[in-house]
Amino acid sequence: MPSDLLKRVEKDGVQFVSLQFTDVMGTIKSVTIPVGRLEGALKEGVWFDGSSIEGFARIYESDLVLIPDVDTYRVLPWSAPERRRARIICDVHGASGEPSLRVPRQVLKRALARAADMGYTYNVGPELEFFLFKRNGGPDRDHPTRPVPHDVGGYFDFSPRDEAQQVRSEIILALEALGMRVESSHHEVATGQHEIDFRYGDALVSADNAVTFKYAVRGVAASHGLYASFMPKPIFGINGSGMHTHQSLFDSEGRNLFYDPDDEYHLSRLAYNFIAGQMEHAQALAAVAAPTVNSYKRLTPGYEAPVYVCWAQLNRSSLIRVPAHEGETSATRIELRCPDPSTNPYLAFAAMLGAGLDGIERDLTPPCAVNEDVYGFDQGDLRERAIGTLPGTLAEALDALEADEVVKGALGPEISDVFMRAKRAEWEEYRIQVTEWELERYLEMA
Repeated sequence: MPSDLLKRVEKDGVQFVSLQFTDVMGTIKSVTIPVGRLEGALKEGVWFDGSSIEGFARIYESDLVLIPDVDTYRVLPWSAPERRRARIICDVHGASGEPSLRVPRQVLKRALARAADMGYTYNVGPELEFFLFKRNGGPDRDHPTRPVPHDVGGYFDFSPRDEAQQVRSEIILALEALGMRVESSHHEVATGQHEIDFRYGDALVSADNAVTFKYAVRGVAASHGLYASFMPKPIFGINGSGMHTHQSLFDSEGRNLFYDPDDEYHLSRLAYNFIAGQMEHAQALAAVAAPTVNSYKRLTPGYEAPVYVCWAQLNRSSLIRVPAHEGETSATRIELRCPDPSTNPYLAFAAMLGAGLDGIERDLTPPCAVNEDVYGFDQGDLRERAIGTLPGTLAEALDALEADEVVKGALGPEISDVFMRAKRAEWEEYRIQVTEWELERYLEMA
């Protein structure tokens, strides 16, 4: 209730409230109001001009209103006590009062409503990897723009005096202060690379948490003179950062509909349908889940990132993995491994759900599991098992998205058109660049 929130805000000593939302590309946008304006904002919303925000509104329909979602109220733990700041995530409505379908959060809400009409609740758990780099690490004379990792640790490395561990611990405290239940954290494979996992749950809450996660990690990193990067592949020759996403469907009584105790993999028919749907639309999904030029530098063989469209239980080279678990049936889930943290989580989850539901509606069956290392297969092996590949570039992924009515339908025409135009422009800008590699390779050729 708004009145309860106002009491809580007063108790927390908040002076300013940031009303936040994301644009189509996933960038956080914010309008900050003094706390005295919050009561009016809760009653009437806050109007703003949406015409200057990518994809939000055309110039003749630019008046939009932010509607605060009171459940997302959080105090920002790094704000100074005398200028205590909170944030509230907002929905965006048009002048008519209807939710705007050009807003990513509304796209996910619409997808979840469709699933609810079919009797399903969609739960996800994204694992966002990131790098911590030194802001003033000293230039590399040969590569002056190359980032300098904050540490030299490796996978699961730990030292009580490790500065990176201390920064991770502070990030965890900030995330928990923001209402997120952190389940684990560890150093990842690459130097300077980390992962912090938060609790699996409702897709809308998880998308809100993913946006908040990036915001918090950057805030804590900055307080240590570092910068956090969610770029999929910031350094050549080492692992990139993924956003492996665990998924399952539950019914209204809280039962996991992906679980079948009699199946070899403990998967139900519904789970197999869902896997088949995501495999069917994998190329188009890549455009949304791995949405940057740089994303396809990560999706290459040899770096624990998927390239081949197959599924398995133990095989981490597959597109979809079925994590092993013991005990609770609620833990049964599938893991899509192509998303990376540059994605807009609202759009990614909506597209993933749309593809999975298509598999259910069409009663699709996936091929047999591939529990070998697919990176070791030659072209004959791939043809024999009918194993396809993910797109090799953003341009290829966009071509696949343009031809896929299911994934485009999950996004809706309002956003898919804007997304396609922006990403085509990104590819064209990249295509005509002259890179450092080209200069080193060709400049002095005879």
